[in-house]
Amino acid sequence: MPASKAQQAATAKRRAQLIALLLAGLDYDTIADKLSYASRQAATKDMCRTLAANRLEEKQQIEQLRQIEGMRLDRLQAAVWPKALKGDLKAVETARRLIAERIRLFGVAEPMRTELSGPGGGPVPIGPTTAAELQALIDSAGDGDPDDPVDDGLDDDAAIDADDDV
Repeated sequence: MPASKAQQAATAKRRAQLIALLLAGLDYDTIADKLSYASRQAATKDMCRTLAANRLEEKQQIEQLRQIEGMRLDRLQAAVWPKALKGDLKAVETARRLIAERIRLFGVAEPMRTELSGPGGGPVPIGPTTAAELQALIDSAGDGDPDDPVDDGLDDDAAIDADDDV
C-alpha cells in the first residue's frame, strides 16, 4: 500500500533536512540522532533513496526536454523540406543538419567502435609499470593517424562544417 500524502510530505521534509545537515558538514551518526533515524545506516540508506529518486526525476525531465527539442527539429525540418525537395542546396544542407541533430539527440546512430592498440599496432602492455614507462607508451601513441600529413584533430565532417560557418 502506498504511503499517504501526509507520510510522503513527512518523508520529503526529513529528506530535505537530511540534505541540509549533510551540506552543513554533519556526519551520518549526528544526523541519525538529530532526525530520529534508527541508525547511521538508516540515514545513509535514506540519502541513497533520495539521490535515486532525484536521478529518476531528472531523467524524466531530460526525456521531456528531449521530446520538446525533437518537436522543434520536426517543425524546422518541415519548414525547409519543400525547398530541399525542389533542389535548393541551402535547404538540403539545412535539412541534413537537422536530421543529423535529431540522430544525435535520440541516439539513433550506431556507436562508433574504437580500439586501443599499443606501439606498432600490437597489444597494449598491461602489468606493473613505472610512470616513465607509462609516459613512453603515451608518447609512442602519437596525436593521430601517422599516414595523415595534416591531422588537425578534426574529422573531415567537422572540418567541412567549420568551413561552412566562415
